[in-house]
Amino acid sequence: MSQSVSILNSATPVLETNLQNLALLARGKVRDIYAIDDQHLLIVTTDRLSAFDVVMPTPIPNKGKILTQVALFWFDKLNAIIPNHLSQLSLDDLPLTAEEKQILTGRSMLVKRLKPLPIEAIVRGYLIGSGWKDYQLTGTVCGLALPAGLQLAEKLPQPIFTPSTKAEVGLHDINISFAQVEAKLGKDLAEQVRKVSIELYQQAAAYALERKIIIADTKFEFGLDPQGNLVLIDEILTPDSSRFWPAEHYQLGSNPPSFDKQFVRDYLDTLDWDKTDPGPYLPSAIVEKTAEKYQEVATLLTQSN
Repeated sequence: MSQSVSILNSATPVLETNLQNLALLARGKVRDIYAIDDQHLLIVTTDRLSAFDVVMPTPIPNKGKILTQVALFWFDKLNAIIPNHLSQLSLDDLPLTAEEKQILTGRSMLVKRLKPLPIEAIVRGYLIGSGWKDYQLTGTVCGLALPAGLQLAEKLPQPIFTPSTKAEVGLHDINISFAQVEAKLGKDLAEQVRKVSIELYQQAAAYALERKIIIADTKFEFGLDPQGNLVLIDEILTPDSSRFWPAEHYQLGSNPPSFDKQFVRDYLDTLDWDKTDPGPYLPSAIVEKTAEKYQEVATLLTQSN
């Protein structure tokens, strides 16, 4: 089993990477993706932070390392449910300079090239965020009917699968129905994605609750290997892809404090900013508190009992 994640050094934050001998394929909100060869990719998790689909100009020190190590922890823990995209390659196999290798160590994954599915597989276990807004208006979440009388932050009778599109940087994901997923993927694959997503969430949520963390919701991404098999890709169950709540502060009817970047969103909501690019610079107090939140949840999740 993976070791506890503890990223305590204060190395220079990595806002973006520019490797000399590998071709940059994409620069996402947080990750830089490079081609290794026809069958492998290098995914580098930077210290960039996005909120409201805008990348902030201020990095969060060590955020990329924490996200990477938490994702690797979960890939290992949940590997029995579905295979993931990790490869057997290491940084020693790549044409890197000594400085580049030092920057990438702890914040990179060398993965298999797969065909990504054009959806985000979102699972909700609690009624919060956009789901709560939908429910108040329609009694449904993404078209799924829920019992009447549920309160803010209430645990749902069963986790629900609420997929969305995968937006380009700067654009917003759009919720879609399961019928639309079936139209995109085919009925059998769509059902497999839904079933696996819910199973991953249930196992992770049960484990996290033992460590006094509630996983309110999360998102997964999947790809297909050359044989058409479903494979788990990207990151999983990190503070960037999930809503983590400290169980001790959970109270029905109120929005719990969060371990994830909701802390930054709450700060940004106090500003006179229209939530479009460019994002505002973050003050040092917000940066430091956010870094502490990321480290705290990583330690709680991955430490040995």
